[in-house]
Amino acid sequence: MNPGERGIHIKETEIDYRSVRLDLHMHTTVSDGTDRPEELLPKIRGAGIGLFSVTDHLGYGYDESAASIQAVVEKGHSLRMTKFRMRLDYVQKELGFTFSDEEVRLLFAMDNPGKPHLAKLMVQHGYARSITQAIHDYINGLRVRELFLKPEEAIQSILDAGGIPVLAHPSYGDGDELVVGDKMEARLRHLLAFGLQGMEAFYSGFTPQLRDENLALAEKYGLYVTAGSDYHGSNKMISLGDTGLDNCPERPEGLLRFLEAAGETASAS
Repeated sequence: MNPGERGIHIKETEIDYRSVRLDLHMHTTVSDGTDRPEELLPKIRGAGIGLFSVTDHLGYGYDESAASIQAVVEKGHSLRMTKFRMRLDYVQKELGFTFSDEEVRLLFAMDNPGKPHLAKLMVQHGYARSITQAIHDYINGLRVRELFLKPEEAIQSILDAGGIPVLAHPSYGDGDELVVGDKMEARLRHLLAFGLQGMEAFYSGFTPQLRDENLALAEKYGLYVTAGSDYHGSNKMISLGDTGLDNCPERPEGLLRFLEAAGETASAS
């Protein structure tokens, strides 16, 4: 969970939080999406979404100029670039995939190159059938577990900047790991000790069972609830607004509380 762009965008007109179509988790080229921020807005409107946030990654309503945010973003970017260089080196030297000097230059010219960008290039060269296969079967062969921004660092930086830290897609761990049951609750309790305030209980990749488990945990611990698609443009086959929330007859209290709190935070900034 790395903080990125400012969390929530709210119109000046009053919004009916109980019925508006929303998507609180999407990416742009600022992180590892394919749409520039200015390209995303007409797509959001076209999808009928009236309330959204561009997270790049997840944190809401914080002051982006705060020293804590600037420091943690700089550290996160540095770690990301180190990992990207290691992965590029791995697929070239260990797996034998070759790319032109110009292709490598263009990768490093991006704001935040990552696994999807490298995977897309591999697909273009015919080294993999899809971005998913390129990541799963090849890029993930190199494990760089020690190079990451610790959750407590991200949470504290968001809190220090007056924001709301939220755990994105909580049931998913590292790689293909699925975190459920007692393990999920232990993970949540660990993050609560650092100041976590919410969890993304509605998510494009969740089954109804995962959604309900996370909703129950959010209610048990009095957490905010969010709903997001994790849209990445062409880097992932996920549609804007695909949160699972449309299948819910009533919006949970945790989500309504979050929208009110995030709106107040944004208005005060």
